[in-house]
Amino acid sequence: MTKAGNKVSKKADPAPARDRRYAVAGAAVTAPPLPAGLYLVATPIGNLRDVSLRALETLAAADIIACEDTRVTRKLTGHYCIATQLTPYHEHNAAAARPKLLARLANGDAVALVSDAGTPLISDPGYRLVREACEAGHTVNALPGASAVLAALNVAALPTDRFFFEGFLPPKAVARQKRVGALAHMPATLVLFESGPRIASTLAELAAQLGPRDAAICRELTKLHEEVRRAPLDALARDYAGGAETRGEFVVVIAPPPDEAPETAVNIDALLRNALARASVKDAVGEVASATGLPRREVYQRALALGKEDGDGAAP
Repeated sequence: MTKAGNKVSKKADPAPARDRRYAVAGAAVTAPPLPAGLYLVATPIGNLRDVSLRALETLAAADIIACEDTRVTRKLTGHYCIATQLTPYHEHNAAAARPKLLARLANGDAVALVSDAGTPLISDPGYRLVREACEAGHTVNALPGASAVLAALNVAALPTDRFFFEGFLPPKAVARQKRVGALAHMPATLVLFESGPRIASTLAELAAQLGPRDAAICRELTKLHEEVRRAPLDALARDYAGGAETRGEFVVVIAPPPDEAPETAVNIDALLRNALARASVKDAVGEVASATGLPRREVYQRALALGKEDGDGAAP
C-alpha cells in the first residue's frame, strides 16, 4: 500500500486468466490462442459427438459465444467442459445484440457464432452480423461441420447434383399453398424444414400440388430415434395423416419434377431396351421409371412403342 495524503490506494490485481480448455474423452486440452475475428462454428444437429476438434478449440478459445438459445448451447459446452461466456443472439434480439458483438470485434475480441444445431446462417439471422462484420473490415472465418440439409440429402436417395433449400414453408394455409405452387417447377431437388405439429398438413399440400414424386422424410437425424421414410409424396402424406410419428424435427427432401430431373437427359430408349432384354415389360418399366423419375405410365407407353418399332409386339 502507498499513502497519498489521507487516501490509501491499492494496485488492482490482474484479472485471472480465463480457462480456455476443453475436454475430450476425459482428457483436458488447452486451446491455442485465437486471433481476433468472427468465427462461424458448425455444431452437432443431434449427436454431440458430431463436432470437430477445430470447433471445440475455437469455442474454448473465443472471448464470447453468440448463440440462439444459451440453454441449448450450454448442453454442448458443458459436455466438453468449455467455460466461455455465452450471450443470446437470435431473430428477436438481433437488432440490439448485433452492435454489442461488433463493438467486441472492434475491441480485438474473438467472437464465435453458433446456431442451436448445425451450420450458422441456415434459417437464422446470422448473415446480417456477417455482412456488417465484413463491412467493418473484421476477419470472418467459417468452421464447417454438421448440416441437417446435407445430412438429409445424403440419405434421401434422390438426385443431389442440384438442390434448392426452401427452409420452413409459411405456416398459414393460403400462403403455404401459394409458395408450394411457386416451387412446383423448380428444376432441382427440394429440401424443406418442418415441425412435428405441421408435418401432416404440409405433406398433404405438397402431395396435392407436386403429385406422387419420390420423396424422403428425415426425422431426428443423428439422434437416438432417427427415422428415414422413402416413398412417393402421396403415400407419405397418407402415412402422416394416418398416425405416423410426428415428434421431433423433420427435413423433407423431394425429387425434381420429372421433366426437369437431371436423369432425363439420358437416352430413355437405350435404358428400356437394356432392361427389356433381361426382364419383363412390367419390371423393365419399373426399373427405368425409378432410375429416371419419369411417370410409370409414360415409360410404359414408350416401352409399347419400342416393341412395335422393334417388331416384338411388347405386351403388358
